[in-house]
Amino acid sequence: MPRYEYRCRSCGDTFELSRPMAESADPAMCPEGHEDTVKLLSTVAVGGSASSSAAASGPASASRGGAGGGGCCGGGCCG
Repeated sequence: MPRYEYRCRSCGDTFELSRPMAESADPAMCPEGHEDTVKLLSTVAVGGSASSSAAASGPASASRGGAGGGGCCGGGCCG
């Protein structure tokens, strides 16, 4: 079940809730009982780490014979 991060506007507390995606936009009550909360935009971590050599071998290097990634511009489908 996905976890969503919220911030309470009353006390400033940040908290997480596990709830179905269908309920992701529903109001959330802070652990202190306040109802004035806002859902935060969270990033997703997919493992691995970026390095300077990985950044240098991005889409621009694919045109120089480097390995292309997914997507149109990195995968070579643009010609």
